[in-house]
Amino acid sequence: MEAKYKRVLLKISGEALAGDKKVGINEEMLKKVALQVKEVTELGVEVAVVVGGGNFWRGRTSKDMDRATADYIGMLATCMNALSLQDAIEAVGVPTRVQTAIEMREVAEPYVRRKAMSHLEKGKVVIFGAGTGNPFFSTDTTAALRAAEIDAEVILLAKNIDGVYSDDPATNPDAVKYDEVTHQEVLEKDLKVMDSTAAALCRDNNIAIHVFGLSEEGNVMKAVCGEKIGTIVR
Repeated sequence: MEAKYKRVLLKISGEALAGDKKVGINEEMLKKVALQVKEVTELGVEVAVVVGGGNFWRGRTSKDMDRATADYIGMLATCMNALSLQDAIEAVGVPTRVQTAIEMREVAEPYVRRKAMSHLEKGKVVIFGAGTGNPFFSTDTTAALRAAEIDAEVILLAKNIDGVYSDDPATNPDAVKYDEVTHQEVLEKDLKVMDSTAAALCRDNNIAIHVFGLSEEGNVMKAVCGEKIGTIVR
């Protein structure tokens, strides 16, 4: 198999790491992700990861809590996922670094762009935790921002759904799956690929987004090799 990309940013939702449990971390799922990341690095592809925190905390469902506080708690949730993922990836023999946008020196490096790029060039997987470090920004926006910063060629958006649909397929059986859409269509049709800030950032920096399901074996590799799975946004 031949890789289509040299450097990719893999965005994993927290829910995807929870597997069928929907909450917390499913160790089988962690192992599955780690093995897929290892496969890709063995092709010589440089891999950065942004992970969400929705399996531990969904701050926007809280009516009474201050939004900024809820977002900070969410950032800490992403750090738990980042450390779990680091442990799983290192267990399969791939050197990994966690960099966080909120300093927690005892468990992770602070985010430094040049250091992250140096790690990637040396074949280490870099996991970005704590979002952008700012409230009011999602981890989708973090993925778009970090992808632009580290010159990633594509964002691999691994979800618990297998692509982009015209509507939620869980509630609407007539929802149509797209093979390819533009960034502009994502914004105009409000397609829920990622939030509008993230989609606009990808559009403005000409970053492709490949959306696919994480649960199916080998999908990360297929996406890296440019196979027609899920949906491409470009």
